[in-house]
Amino acid sequence: MLANIWHNPNCGTSRKTLEILQSVPGIQLTVHHYLDEPFERSKLVQLFNDAGLTPREALRTRGSPAEELGLLEGASEDSILDAMVEHPILVERPFVETEKGVRLCRPQEIAFEII
Repeated sequence: MLANIWHNPNCGTSRKTLEILQSVPGIQLTVHHYLDEPFERSKLVQLFNDAGLTPREALRTRGSPAEELGLLEGASEDSILDAMVEHPILVERPFVETEKGVRLCRPQEIAFEII
């Protein structure tokens, strides 16, 4: 099975999710360090759609500049997406994608739904 994780090594939940994926035999894992390799807008749209989330639902508000950028109240979905492309720290993490689907793995055990 192929799997992708959009990973932030400074995040405990992201590290635990990565450990889950690495422990499953047969997974061919690609790790995307999204803070170093920012998202393409189209990829964010695809991940959110496949996970059943809106950009607002995938917005990281804690430990991010979301409030300073005016994204907490009244911002459009397009504005949030544009800000996420420019400031990838705004994307909640970790996202995992397999052929079984996409999940925002908070808590990390959600990864088991798609592996």
